[in-house]
Amino acid sequence: MSSEKSRKIVLLIAILLISLNLRPAITAVGPLVSEIRLDTGLSSSAIGLLTTLPVLGFGLISVLTPLFTRKIGTEGTMLLALTLLTSGIFLRVHPSVMLLYSGTVMLGIGIALGNVLLPGIVKKQFPERAGTMTGIYSATLGIGATVASGASVPLSETYGLGWRWALGVWGFLALTALIFWLPQMRTNIPIILKKGFRESLRQLGSSKLAWYVSIFMGVQSLTFYTLIAWLPDILIERGLTAGEAGWQLALMQGVGITATLFIPAWAARIKEQKNPVILLVILELVALVGLSIPSIGFISVWVSLMGLALGGSFGLALLLIVLRSRTTTSANELSGMSQSVGYTLAATGPVLFGAIFDWFENWIIPLIFLFIIALLKLWSGLGAGKDDYVDSEI
Repeated sequence: MSSEKSRKIVLLIAILLISLNLRPAITAVGPLVSEIRLDTGLSSSAIGLLTTLPVLGFGLISVLTPLFTRKIGTEGTMLLALTLLTSGIFLRVHPSVMLLYSGTVMLGIGIALGNVLLPGIVKKQFPERAGTMTGIYSATLGIGATVASGASVPLSETYGLGWRWALGVWGFLALTALIFWLPQMRTNIPIILKKGFRESLRQLGSSKLAWYVSIFMGVQSLTFYTLIAWLPDILIERGLTAGEAGWQLALMQGVGITATLFIPAWAARIKEQKNPVILLVILELVALVGLSIPSIGFISVWVSLMGLALGGSFGLALLLIVLRSRTTTSANELSGMSQSVGYTLAATGPVLFGAIFDWFENWIIPLIFLFIIALLKLWSGLGAGKDDYVDSEI
């Protein structure tokens, strides 16, 4: 086996390990909320910060990521991300509330950097297989999130680790990813550009294509996080038990992983990505209609269609960052902008959805709100799907 092939295999393993690590530190918290509250005496809102702080960090840190790559390179910035993630996870094991939150902030910054860097790394290292690689790593990301959610309570109670080590055990996985990433530092060089960071950010902000990609990232995230928060309540009112509603939520995410894997591979093989956008939005609209009319029944069908739409949209959003940029640098900058806009938009979704429900006291109007968001996804996706580069506009 040639040394180049061996290097690519190690890199692929590292990318998969990094992908596995970008959600467990967040999704592992939810199932353990009761234990954390009982042990620490923290209020529900204070515990809520353990999941809110990283998402807020995504919005802030994502756009600043190119500052790091200019100073310490893409590979160096990923090493920093994994170091912060590993350290933050292990800090939360210490019996100190201050370190619990400090560790959460650290791991949030690490995840934000990792989120932004992966599309650029794929662009740089696998330019001919961008679709396949994007599908693989985004599906792996979903697997990591799902496994961590399901494993938290068994780790804490069945295996007797307690909630702190049920959260801390993921630090060993992060450390493994860090070790596998170290060989990539041999090729690390800082990115030196003639344009300053502020000028690049201003020019990227003037690109219509960059905004199409960013809005598409934002609206697909908004619908996902909204349904993660509210789908069980909707289904319980439709007559399901809390347990059945939880399984439907798991079904949505599980089916979504399949679409996350295959949609980018298909979309990368065609010149423009408008057809995948249209297909995904049609699936989403059909699912919303089905969920809006309880008398139709077939809840598992509508939930599965929604999973396909949301999983495919996530993978496609990541792929568009790669396809709409010519270089690793522009991919990093577009990734930073789109994920900053995306997570900021996503954070408003659950709140707006809940407020609309409180105002009208039924689920039809909030679901119509998601219907409008789906049409916005169609508009932004058609714009982001055209065969062009943000580099051509700035």
